[in-house]
Amino acid sequence: MSALTFAEPLPGLAPHTDFTLEAVDGAAGLFSLRPETAPEVRLFLLDAAVYVPGYAPEISAPCRTLGLASPEDARVLVVATPGGNGTTVNLMAPVIVNEATGQSTQTILDGQGWPLRMPLG
Repeated sequence: MSALTFAEPLPGLAPHTDFTLEAVDGAAGLFSLRPETAPEVRLFLLDAAVYVPGYAPEISAPCRTLGLASPEDARVLVVATPGGNGTTVNLMAPVIVNEATGQSTQTILDGQGWPLRMPLG
C-alpha cells in the first residue's frame, strides 16, 4: 500500500488530494486508488508497463514537477474503466507517480494522439 498526494484533485474527485494506492491481489499491475477520507470511492489503475507495453508518452515536463530526473524514473499508471463491452484505458491522461515521495499528477497529453478510451486486450 502506498500513499499518493496530488497537487490538484483528479477530475471528478475534488476536493480529495490524498489517496491510498493498493495492489489488487492476484492481478499483477492492477491497483485500487481511494481517497484517504472517502474509502467508498475507488478508481482502478493499471501499470502501463504491464498492460500497455508499447505506451511511450512524452512526460518529461510532469516528471520534472514531481522531482524526477527522467521519465524512466516514473511509474506510469492509466485509469481503467470496466464496462459491459470490456475494459477501456485512458491513455490521454496518465497518472505519473514519484514512488520515492508519493507525489503524483494526472497529466493531459494534448497533441500526442493517445486515445481517451482504448479497449484493453
